[in-house]
Amino acid sequence: MPPDARLRDGATIRGNGTVGRTDRADVPFEQRGSGGGVTLTVIGVDGGPLPPGADAALAGAEVVVGAARNLQRLPVPGAAEQLVLGPVEPALEKLAGRRAVVLASGDPGFFGIVRLLRERGHEPVVLPARSSVQLLFARLGRSWDDVAVVSAHGRDLGPAVNVCRARAATAVLTGPGAGPSEIGAALDGWARTLVVAEDLGGPDERVTSVPAAEAAVRSWHALSVVLCLRPEDPAAAGRGWYAGGEPAPPPDGWALPDEAFEHRAGMVTKAEVRAVALPRLAPRPGTLVWDVGAGSGSVAVECARLGAAVLAVERREDDVARVRANATAHGVEVRVVAGAAPAALAALPRPDAVFVGGGGPEVVAAAAAAGPRRIVVALAALDRVAPTRAALTAAGYALGGVQVAASRLAELPDGSVRLAATNPITLVWGEVQER
Repeated sequence: MPPDARLRDGATIRGNGTVGRTDRADVPFEQRGSGGGVTLTVIGVDGGPLPPGADAALAGAEVVVGAARNLQRLPVPGAAEQLVLGPVEPALEKLAGRRAVVLASGDPGFFGIVRLLRERGHEPVVLPARSSVQLLFARLGRSWDDVAVVSAHGRDLGPAVNVCRARAATAVLTGPGAGPSEIGAALDGWARTLVVAEDLGGPDERVTSVPAAEAAVRSWHALSVVLCLRPEDPAAAGRGWYAGGEPAPPPDGWALPDEAFEHRAGMVTKAEVRAVALPRLAPRPGTLVWDVGAGSGSVAVECARLGAAVLAVERREDDVARVRANATAHGVEVRVVAGAAPAALAALPRPDAVFVGGGGPEVVAAAAAAGPRRIVVALAALDRVAPTRAALTAAGYALGGVQVAASRLAELPDGSVRLAATNPITLVWGEVQER
């Protein structure tokens, strides 16, 4: 259904729940569900008073659907059938053709049931309460327009954790198997504090701030929302303009000039090579990228600037310092693992993509064994192309590759220009094939 399906012929929705028209008097605004003219109302519950209109909707309901805790808290009319919301589909089938109310926690339109109802053809009246995220930040007395908000409820925890790894401040909506303990354990190696808000608005409400490692070994209320912070809370870092922080891609682009990175005697992945490698790596919020043999960390920094969580593996102590300095200079976080691959790759969290800038086929094989969807290998020596391809083929990847040989404009003493060739680099990549 199109987003403007409720507004036809110049109608506007007024704050009192009526439809206003310029050509005739106000008429009642009725939302139609799949039952053909029967109102479906979704009421948000946050532990406080119900939103305006909720009592009337409950009084006229034939069926009320909600989690057991919400049904127990509210005075549901005796004539209405009450259904505890477990599996969603059977409950939705009971709504067809009846005046129905769905009780949902917080704001049902914020990672809530409204999306699912609309997908099933319903056009619900939504009476929202305060979301758990709103309540958390109200309890903390902290603004939250700089905070990324992600959901791990009923979803894979990995993308949510990767945003926590990449961002300075992230709020996580939790769920079974994706609670504060699991989030804390997944953040091993990243310096993070978790603010855990349990049972907000309920009798067991509690807000606790602990290091991620401590959160991993504690038990928590089943209803919780988590704020993941770097040790220095960035709340006072200036006025924002974009909810969730600066958008990706960064406003000044990518494939930055080589001079944007501190490097050792020209040992930096050239801008032209990065321009080809980055789309193959596909860094974005919710993903984790390894940069193996990171050198200056230019690829790691570029991936972090595009929103990914990033691990850089580097064996040289001076280059380890350079990676950290370059990340700081560009305002991003890169976790640096000091050590030589492939041994240093053991026990690292599973990546979505890997860039191999140094090491032989054994490093490529070890990176592939970690199970990333994408691997990109940069090779200066042609005799390493065949064994690299063999290692990726053995791991089941579909292969591609290109040689990047760029010539840059360089000024001559008389003011004219010439072409100055850079060293050609062969990029070999592998991607997991769709099945």
